Amino acid sequence: MLPPVLAKNDNKAKWLILVVSFVVFAAVVLLSRIKLDVDLGFDVHVFAKLNAFVNSIVSLLLLAGLMVVRQGKYEQHKKIMMAALILSVIFLLSYICHHLFAGETKFGDIDHDGVVTEAEKALVGGKRTFYYIILATHIPLAAIILPFVLFTAYRALIGEWPKHIKLARITWPIWLYVSVTGVLVYLLISPYY
Repeated sequence: MLPPVLAKNDNKAKWLILVVSFVVFAAVVLLSRIKLDVDLGFDVHVFAKLNAFVNSIVSLLLLAGLMVVRQGKYEQHKKIMMAALILSVIFLLSYICHHLFAGETKFGDIDHDGVVTEAEKALVGGKRTFYYIILATHIPLAAIILPFVLFTAYRALIGEWPKHIKLARITWPIWLYVSVTGVLVYLLISPYY
């Protein structure tokens, strides 16, 4: 195992993680309700493509992180997981930008008029149900994963390995699911941008 890089201060860490998690959650919720009508000079859906790309890389990093930690390559695991964290911050910024500048997209809105008619629903068929099932699991898990990720990272950074491992067994599969379904959500919704 690696030596700690932070001094343990559970009370300060708890409050910092909870405040950051709340601020991020509030920003995502509030800013997703706002659409800025600004011409950026490029297709704003490039942010959604970036999100899918970043989520794909995060998914691969999470799998690689699991693989190397099982091999006892702790320094490599740390670097991989820090890269996943940094990319997740980039994802968050891009996600907020996409929702600020693109607004809401309705699944199945083939003619892009903002209304999904019964005819459009019929044309989309079962994909619509599949999309909403994935979305219904993705959104709440994405909303709760941040404090888990931060607490798991904190336990590693202070060298509390048994607690880190215990948390990681919960955090890792949820984080992986959120990143993989994020890509899937993009692939399903992108035809309606």
